[in-house]
Amino acid sequence: MTTPLPSWPPRRTDRRTTSPYVAVPREPADPARTGRRWVRRRARGMTAGAALDVARFDARQNSRHEDLAGDERGPAELGEWERIVQLLADAAPGTVYDPDADDVVRAELAADAAAAAAREAELREAMRIAARADELQALRKLGTLDQAEPRTGDEAVREELTRRAGGYVQADVDTWLARALATHRGHYQDPAAREEAAVGLLTPPVAAHAALLDELLRLVPGAGVDQLAFAARLAGTEPEAAGDLAAFLARARPEGR
Repeated sequence: MTTPLPSWPPRRTDRRTTSPYVAVPREPADPARTGRRWVRRRARGMTAGAALDVARFDARQNSRHEDLAGDERGPAELGEWERIVQLLADAAPGTVYDPDADDVVRAELAADAAAAAAREAELREAMRIAARADELQALRKLGTLDQAEPRTGDEAVREELTRRAGGYVQADVDTWLARALATHRGHYQDPAAREEAAVGLLTPPVAAHAALLDELLRLVPGAGVDQLAFAARLAGTEPEAAGDLAAFLARARPEGR
């Protein structure tokens, strides 16, 4: 049984779509991190004594500026000076600071590289979704959407098409996905992909529509989309009832079919 949804907005498919866009993820500004990096560049080549002198000087300077009380960078810089002074104090006498040999810096650089890779992957995925949405939109205009083979990630493309339509549910896209899910087309040939789509990637009305279509197509193999249009209406307005009907038909199915 599927979980019922709250009331849905009216279905429309003739709404003018907005221009597609791809949001470019950016690294957020971090004054504290900027301050720590500045300290490390300044401390390069310093001994513990030299670093301590600079740290004390900066602390005195900051204490004279009340306008810096709420600044994140100042405290971060002082904290970094303290860490570096302690690091050098624990090292052999005469050791100078080298950011390239600092384990903390190395860990931050590794984390930065991983974050940059994640942002790049996010951007590539956004571009892929936008391109696939353009492709499906073109097929819709040609009236051949139902012939398209679904691909991995088309659930996210559905969301993009909905966004372009101002949040209105795209009935033809939902019907296409539900029928593909029910008939195991494209990447839905994989049972794991079908399960994931039905449980978490598609909305309850689409999942209920697919389940109902699955049972109806077992009863009437080869039934056309137009003949089963009532299933979409039922799933869109009463997804729980559609799920219940699909479960009932499955129980009534003769053994082995």
